[in-house]
Amino acid sequence: MSSRLLTPAPPATPLRRLGTAGVFTITFAVTVVVAAVHLTQGTSSIGALDLLGLALGGENQEAVRVLVASRLPRLLAAVAVGVALGAAGALLQSVARNPMASPDTLAVSSGAYLAVVAAAAFGLTLPLPISGGLAFLGGLAAAALVLALSAGGRTSTTRLILAGSATALALSSLTNLLMILFEEQTTGLFAWGAGSLTHTDFGAVSQLGPVIALVLGLAMLIGPRLDILGLGDDAATVLGLDVRSLRLQTTLLAVMASAAAVTVAGPIGFVGLCAPVIVRLLPSSALVHRHRVLLPLSALVGVLIMLCADVALRATLGGQAGVEVPPGVVTTVFGAVVMVWLARRYRDAGPTRQPPTVRTTAARSRPGFWIILTACTALLAGAVVLGMLGGDAWLLTGDLANWLQGRTGRALTYVLDQRYPRVLAAVLTGAALAVAGTAVQAVCRNPLAEPGVLGVTAGAGVGAIGLLTLVPLAGIWSMSAAAGAGALVAFALVYGLSWRGGLSSDRLVLIGVAVQSASTAITVLIIVKSDPWDTAKALTWLSGSTYGREPVQLIPIVLALLVVVPLVAWLRRDLDLLALDEDSPRILGVPLEPVRLAALGGAVLLTATAVSAIGVVGFVGLVAPHAARALVGGHHARVLPVAALLGALLVSLADTLGRTVIAPAQVPAGLVTALVGTPYFVWLLWRSRSRAA
Repeated sequence: MSSRLLTPAPPATPLRRLGTAGVFTITFAVTVVVAAVHLTQGTSSIGALDLLGLALGGENQEAVRVLVASRLPRLLAAVAVGVALGAAGALLQSVARNPMASPDTLAVSSGAYLAVVAAAAFGLTLPLPISGGLAFLGGLAAAALVLALSAGGRTSTTRLILAGSATALALSSLTNLLMILFEEQTTGLFAWGAGSLTHTDFGAVSQLGPVIALVLGLAMLIGPRLDILGLGDDAATVLGLDVRSLRLQTTLLAVMASAAAVTVAGPIGFVGLCAPVIVRLLPSSALVHRHRVLLPLSALVGVLIMLCADVALRATLGGQAGVEVPPGVVTTVFGAVVMVWLARRYRDAGPTRQPPTVRTTAARSRPGFWIILTACTALLAGAVVLGMLGGDAWLLTGDLANWLQGRTGRALTYVLDQRYPRVLAAVLTGAALAVAGTAVQAVCRNPLAEPGVLGVTAGAGVGAIGLLTLVPLAGIWSMSAAAGAGALVAFALVYGLSWRGGLSSDRLVLIGVAVQSASTAITVLIIVKSDPWDTAKALTWLSGSTYGREPVQLIPIVLALLVVVPLVAWLRRDLDLLALDEDSPRILGVPLEPVRLAALGGAVLLTATAVSAIGVVGFVGLVAPHAARALVGGHHARVLPVAALLGALLVSLADTLGRTVIAPAQVPAGLVTALVGTPYFVWLLWRSRSRAA
């Protein structure tokens, strides 16, 4: 007889004795109470006593008008979105058999949001059902790509999150690009992009509510088959289940619910992640493992999360906050906390734990290395010249030569004086992010990591844009200090939360993505609270633009490079050992934690100064080190200089392309690097996909 059978059963606490009906009753009662509190909040003076009098038969016309024109539409929108996202999250987690699957981590919301913004950008005024259909197509395409790249999300949580983050970043870059190019047509969509419940009528809920109800009903019908799917693909097939067809049906239902939620209120973060996770924490006596209980209960908990977030937001910041600040900010921060908890609880055994997931070339001979280094230097020099010549007005190399000799006229001198700080900013930022990415990948032993994925870039953005909002005329040193403080706080959070008997590569990435999401939500909160219509300021920092750079703004990043590059070069042999495994550095006497902290601290400093120089630029820290290893092998003595040159080359070309392709309008360099880097990232995941299958 096993010891498990001999172990006495735990005492039946009241919570454990609570059955399915009891859980539903208590959850519904709490939701009703929170909904009642929700109705009492708003910008008008109509309070709880006025609404109570109305319920008892009073005839306060002002209370009726406020209730019908504002508060009830907002409440019903929260209910519809909560039901849709809660059910969608439960369905996606069942399909992927992964507790971190949700409309956000699978980029469904980002794809749906892009479709809605694209329709607005091109001046299409569509009926709500057709707009919802476009959102459905966009979300479906995004979900299909993420699930394909992550092998369905079943083998590796890290792979699922990385694929979803990369896809979401690419889609967000396209969305931001459309909002920049079509600023008038997309006015107000930036704040709406974080989720908004502001409604003045019942039109959206009345048209999309039946769709959400239909999705929930169909999901309940296939619930027993989803229970069987939870046993595993092989067992489900033996029991006569068409696994592929069921996965397709479930994904379509989840995307349809997510698209309806986006159409009603915009992308509201992490409700679909949190609701099913909270439900699964309930005692097994409630039968929450059965989908006919899990799905409606997740929908109800989704409503409770939405209402609590909105109530907390308006109780903390005042009734006007309900109009100005998207409640999606609150749900995203709460969801990031849940994601951190999941990352610390679940150990990922996926292939991304085995370095490296993607092969690099063998080390080249010394002459081969010098040939590549020389070629990269020549390409960078050519990119710098191209950047000086390109723009809304193309110049000649003779003009550039005359400018260097001080022999140009006033007009040409002015143009080139404006261009050279931008070119230098792009070159220095690219080099800094590439060196930072090289250090992060070595320490994490994960070739898919980079400062942006670890939340450092978004943390620096919070610091910089927070200071820019509070002190619009802040100097460059103050800006660098604020960005550095934000990056340092984000780094401390990620590093500290990832430490659990050692530093796990997967935990570091997952917690980094959570901190990145929370930091981005806080940035949106700062922007929309200070000036919700100033989309240009938001996109400048969130997209990485060299526009209007001045030479003095480059001093911090130059100093950071002068300090960190020699430090990382000095640690090059230790980084080689760190990139191998956990034991080799200890055996050979490498002080593991001091080296890790020194390398990551240098990466934080470089990232912070890069953000203070031109804003948030993504994927450079991923692409440049990876391409360098593919060219010269894995030794950091060779990877570092080649990665720095390739990073500078990438950002320089992105900046030039952004300034010339639609001149006189401009595309921020960060959007171009994201659009270039994302396909490369997708290729890396796809190339290593066979190991995850």
